[in-house]
Amino acid sequence: MNSLYYLGLDVHKKTISYCLKLVDGSIVAEGTVSTQRKSLEAWLRQLPKPWCGAMEATLFTGWIYDFLLPHAKSLQVAHPAMLKAISASKKKNDKVDARMLADLLRCNLLPVCYMAPPELRELRRLLRYRSLMVRQAVRMKNKTAGLLMEVGAEYNKEKLHQAGYFRDLLETVEEVPDSVKDLLKISRGAAELFDEAQRRLVLGLLRNPLLKQRVERLRSIRGVGEILALTWAVEVGEPSRFPTVGHALSYCGLTSAQISSAGKEQRAPISKQRNKHLQTILIEAAKVAPLWNPQLKLVHEREKNRGNPNRATLAVARKLVAYLLAVDRSGQQFQPRAIAEKESRCLEEQVAMPAQ
Repeated sequence: MNSLYYLGLDVHKKTISYCLKLVDGSIVAEGTVSTQRKSLEAWLRQLPKPWCGAMEATLFTGWIYDFLLPHAKSLQVAHPAMLKAISASKKKNDKVDARMLADLLRCNLLPVCYMAPPELRELRRLLRYRSLMVRQAVRMKNKTAGLLMEVGAEYNKEKLHQAGYFRDLLETVEEVPDSVKDLLKISRGAAELFDEAQRRLVLGLLRNPLLKQRVERLRSIRGVGEILALTWAVEVGEPSRFPTVGHALSYCGLTSAQISSAGKEQRAPISKQRNKHLQTILIEAAKVAPLWNPQLKLVHEREKNRGNPNRATLAVARKLVAYLLAVDRSGQQFQPRAIAEKESRCLEEQVAMPAQ
């Protein structure tokens, strides 16, 4: 029977430092390999099999993970924030990091993080790029307003980004130099370009067969728009990986950090160990969702009456997560509990009624 080998991989842009160990910790091989696909193929051919691999989650992990996975008995990705054994090491270099990853793997101490399927990671990349387009469009719109303020031009800020008003403004305003008018046109054109790009990305995601039905179910929750539904779907992936709502809240960054020692407990602000994309969208959605959803409105008013508007927004965001997770798990349209109970009673009454 062949021995199982444990492979630690310290991944960088151009190179990968590796360390191959046996179960007793003895080193079989270590070194550096280029991240070019041909070099990786040649390196894989000379690796003894079977082997299990571990690597740290980085910007370059995705494609390397997909490339190595068919050759491995198992391949795991470690959460970088939880690799204290590496970050706290007195001696730190690529060789030591690869050895430590191999040791954590063979001792079953590796802090494994969720690795989404390739097709879901592709959709996630598209939606995150859409967020970049939105931020760039906002920057260009703010720059347009800033240029007008620099030269002391008067304008209606509520209508500034309307095409007709902007065109008339450039024709009628007198105190704006021609050079500034050119910059205004460039800023306006860039903002329109970014807006159109993000709209096309959203439309393509909504039509994707992997997301279409799931997004429709999530949008059955009043107050949940297409962007929140898309973000939840692509960032969460498989909802079953959250055993409780509390785990989902922690992943979304809606829980406070906790420091407890010697019987003393301290609550810190909202933890920064979170999915920042989900956190941002949930907080923004929680500000307007009470306008559309009576249940969320009650939650918001109850917390707001206690004197903390920010805590009210946070409470709505947490309730949104509970709703989204429930719909995602059930695979059915959202139905408030009170309405569901009423319909159930009506159905029971109809069944109990004698036939005419």
